[in-house]
Amino acid sequence: MKFTTPATTNPIDQLKVIGKAHDRIDGPLKVTGAAPYAYEHHAEAPHPAYGYVVGSSIAKGRIVSIHLNEARRSPGVIHIVTADNAGKLDKGNFNTAPLLAGPEVQHYHQAVALVIAETFEQARAAAQLIRVNYAEAKGSFDLAAEKNNAIKPKTGEPDTKVGDFAGAYDMAPVKLDATYTTPDQSHAMMEPHASTASWDGDKLTIWTSNQMIDWGRGDMAKTLRIPKENVRLISPYIGGGFGGKLFLRAEAVLAAIGARQTKRTVKVALTRPMIFNNTTHRPATIQRIRIGATRDGKITAIGHESWSGNLPEGSTEDAVLQTRLLYAGPNRMTATRLALLDLPEGNAMRAPGEAPGMMALEIAMDEMAEKLNMDPVRFRIINETKVDPEKPDRAYSQRRLIDCLRKGAEQFNWNARNPQPGQNRDGRWLVGMGVAAGFRNNLVMTSAARVRLNSTGMITVETDMTDIGTGSYTIIAQTAAETMGVPIESVIVKLGDSSFPASAGSGGQWGANSSTAGVYATCMKLRQAIAQKLGLDSAKAEFSDGMIRADGRSLPLQLAASSGDLIVEDKIEFGNLDKKYQQSTFAAHFVEVGVDIATGEVRVRRMLAVCAAGRILNPKAARSQVIGAMTMGVGGALMEELVVDKRAGFFVNHDLAGYEVPVHADIPHQECIFIDETDPISSPMKAKGVGELGLCGVSAAVANAIYNATGVRVREYPITLDKLLAKMPAYA
Repeated sequence: MKFTTPATTNPIDQLKVIGKAHDRIDGPLKVTGAAPYAYEHHAEAPHPAYGYVVGSSIAKGRIVSIHLNEARRSPGVIHIVTADNAGKLDKGNFNTAPLLAGPEVQHYHQAVALVIAETFEQARAAAQLIRVNYAEAKGSFDLAAEKNNAIKPKTGEPDTKVGDFAGAYDMAPVKLDATYTTPDQSHAMMEPHASTASWDGDKLTIWTSNQMIDWGRGDMAKTLRIPKENVRLISPYIGGGFGGKLFLRAEAVLAAIGARQTKRTVKVALTRPMIFNNTTHRPATIQRIRIGATRDGKITAIGHESWSGNLPEGSTEDAVLQTRLLYAGPNRMTATRLALLDLPEGNAMRAPGEAPGMMALEIAMDEMAEKLNMDPVRFRIINETKVDPEKPDRAYSQRRLIDCLRKGAEQFNWNARNPQPGQNRDGRWLVGMGVAAGFRNNLVMTSAARVRLNSTGMITVETDMTDIGTGSYTIIAQTAAETMGVPIESVIVKLGDSSFPASAGSGGQWGANSSTAGVYATCMKLRQAIAQKLGLDSAKAEFSDGMIRADGRSLPLQLAASSGDLIVEDKIEFGNLDKKYQQSTFAAHFVEVGVDIATGEVRVRRMLAVCAAGRILNPKAARSQVIGAMTMGVGGALMEELVVDKRAGFFVNHDLAGYEVPVHADIPHQECIFIDETDPISSPMKAKGVGELGLCGVSAAVANAIYNATGVRVREYPITLDKLLAKMPAYA
């Protein structure tokens, strides 16, 4: 099915199953431990050998020699993989650095060897016996130090310009020029990167934890230099990814190489320090924002420059994206620069681009509102736009930001906020409120599925879509049930297997909308096949209660499969509606904090997100995604920071003890409200993504609340108490 014109009335609009708060159908398997994760496929891959990855102890240089003899003699050792014996490997399309180093080393903990033994403990013990001699080279590890040497990225659109920003900014009667920094951050998902690999002749099967099955399959084939059809990736359950499992990683490639060389099933899981330094992370940013406005609050000039670091072939953290679209203003400028650093690879993490960009922009908007002596909600509303400010001939498909702000202000009792900072006390706590807009672009991708009807009336959906804890199983089942007119209990969903048709996968907030649209397209094709099989006119047929009704006849669906399963495949292919219309999602985030006047300790008291993100397919699952994202926003504001050793080039706090994330006690009452909205320009589902929208803007809302509570403006995340104490109001 090609989606080239806006959706009209279709079976999804019945809303008998779609739009209802269904429990996750995979929930019982997960809470009982019956859902197998990547390291747990015991039945399919019995009697495995275990691999332990050895990472480089330098950040840049060359391997001069590796001494393996002592490790090889260690009890239980079967084999050791290094670049010397791994065979010729290519680099995948989605990897910045090779996943197995040798002789060149490009970052700390880049894999240099895999020890394979009969038990994990034996592999780990032998790994400690490997001695690697390096010729260490001088590396660059400090973004601030390299900022002036940053280059214009070779890909994407690093710079944009509309009107005369410099002239308009100079002429503006009210101006802001401020710099904000966000730190390196880790995905810190619960399930580690893990893979189990097995060969049958020249065919590889790998059970792994991967968000994008088709990407991973292709990169595995390219890396090993084998045909793509010889690779099968299986990833039915994923214990969190947040972008860290979008791409093939070292443990998967090394498990595959080790299994081929030993002719054994090999399973490999990265240790927590290896996850932090060997895989990917969100790069730090330095962001300069300049805003000029008239005294009545109209923005006349807005400029946003961002610097981030990465390996030479890496990408930037595109923190200026939302500034190109979110607020009106005739004179505009954005610029993105890349500093070449020898840290581990920076890549997609939890709303890449907009998440750190909103952390800066939405503080700047509050600072500007204060300069104007204007309520920050009103300042945002005054600068509303209905078109893309850089391309005014392109309107938004839907834009409900003002509705979100007004609804949120009413619900949160925003009028009770004292605009003078540091004035509201509750015992020893200084109390403040903060607001920030939320913004995340709506992306769609081609997505395919296979759907079958059997003689009992059961519908089975097969697609390589993944569920990273977001509820994919359930919304896909809801889509099939709605389209085919059957109860959700009559739908079986099978995901995460590259033998199924290739889906959009889970990433970029595109997964739910795209994958369900692909399932919808395939179910519509199945409806045609059923009608044809039963001699009915599919254009007139109605599907409900497990029956097809047309031409005065009513027949059970399973009759069409009485002589064998009826199977169809199709995909959704999106046209150029995204070129004609700007498609985005919007939110308003409100936060109340308390700050201990003596210690500077920050406690988040309550949070509210009001979201406009198209049709909400499953409000229960969507709410869970949003409040989880809000929790991540608290982490970004107050805790999360990978600390760089700028001498040796690695992340020091590389485990879940040193890298702090919010726990239950840190998170208060959270409320999530969805604006009633459908977007027929987005997809046949009239939905959009919502998961990452719940994060974008939250950290700034926390920062703005802290300022309102204390009068201390912090522009360097995370906002730890040491950045507050010296400037806190007097205790008395």
